[in-house]
Amino acid sequence: MKKTVFFLIFIFVFSSNSYAFDRKGFSPTAPFSVISTFSAESPRQNQVAIDFSFELASDPDIKRTNLNISYGLTNNVEILANLPYNLSYNNSINSNGPEDINFGFKHRIINETTYLPAFAYMLYVSGPLGDDEFTTEGGLGGGFIVTKKVGPVKAHGNLIYFKPSKEGLKQIWNLNLGSELRVSYNSSILLEIIGRKAIDKNKIDLIEWRLGYRVRVTDFSYTNVSTGFDIKNNSPDFRFMFGISLVLPGEKPYFKRIVKDTD
Repeated sequence: MKKTVFFLIFIFVFSSNSYAFDRKGFSPTAPFSVISTFSAESPRQNQVAIDFSFELASDPDIKRTNLNISYGLTNNVEILANLPYNLSYNNSINSNGPEDINFGFKHRIINETTYLPAFAYMLYVSGPLGDDEFTTEGGLGGGFIVTKKVGPVKAHGNLIYFKPSKEGLKQIWNLNLGSELRVSYNSSILLEIIGRKAIDKNKIDLIEWRLGYRVRVTDFSYTNVSTGFDIKNNSPDFRFMFGISLVLPGEKPYFKRIVKDTD
């Protein structure tokens, strides 16, 4: 199964054409996410999650890193921060620099039950840090998150809003739908579809589906590999992402032992 998933991602990446640049913006911290879709789940109290990822896109060619840090203020409240950094743009090492830095929190107000999904909201602020090429001069945003587990599948939905401060830019809306399929005790297949309204005009500029694979390597570390394809422009454009996540302190997998009484 693992070899099949990696093979599919490899084929999809190298059989695609190109992907248009878009800003990273406020992003979730793995493994409390799908790929770009937030989960209503959070680190438990006093737990820290660190997620470092590398993203490769084409047409224009972008090489970008992203550092995410989350802290469990309580079992239901998560403090988040992330900083994307563009290593190169259009294959020019002279065109690089950070995007805006983002700070926010996520609060789960309804825990998941047998019939009801978990529900959370989030608020965040973006601080101007990047060059004119990458900045929105800051802004304010927020969103709603739902999560529900059905058998081996965990489904998530997000509606996210952002109002940039830079003159001439418009409000952004994101609709994210994602799922995690547990295929073993330490690995999951990730699938999501992302829709986004453009930042410079009143139209949808991105509809993208993404496929990924997450492995829990140790009690506190994870690796994630994924790829995305722009299905709106039918190129198909693509991006490739790889990330390493740490959750400290880690948690050992829990196994329930069942002993049958034969008497």
